[in-house]
Amino acid sequence: MSAPAGSPESAPRRVLIAGAAGVGKTAVARRVERTANLPHTEIDALFHGPGWTVQRGFLESVDAFTSEERWVTEWQYATQLGDLLTSRADTLVFLDYSVWTHMSRLVRRTLRRRLRRVELWNGNVEPPLHTILVDPEHIVRWGWKGRAKIRRRAGPAEPPRGPSPVAGRGRRLASEPAPASLT
Repeated sequence: MSAPAGSPESAPRRVLIAGAAGVGKTAVARRVERTANLPHTEIDALFHGPGWTVQRGFLESVDAFTSEERWVTEWQYATQLGDLLTSRADTLVFLDYSVWTHMSRLVRRTLRRRLRRVELWNGNVEPPLHTILVDPEHIVRWGWKGRAKIRRRAGPAEPPRGPSPVAGRGRRLASEPAPASLT
């Protein structure tokens, strides 16, 4: 039997924010952190070491914080983490914006970060703008390619042994805990 809606027992405790690169996963995770009082761990900060290298102990760091009872993070690095995140989350929020909204946000963010030389993680900054033309891993190209991949992963089907997805569109964000059978 599940807890009544609105009760503390029914509130999400382990939340994944899914979406393509640049859609606003971290911004939403920070909002969830404030409103639901869940500790947020920015998964990019755990992954990216100096010079865009993978940090040692990435898997162990993710394992440690997702072993806790309460957290919110972005759903990324499925290749490295497998189903670790989805198997431990009780709620998945899928940010599925239009191509125009997503890509315009990603391009504006990338331009702003590059022109202001904003430090992202461990001394890293966005690469020179011309690299969008030559680097298949450039964040704007990555965001474009990732749209279809994240829809396959987080779309209408439930991730294996994980939370049921809840979609967020536009400025409205919906979230509800997964059925008790999944937690």
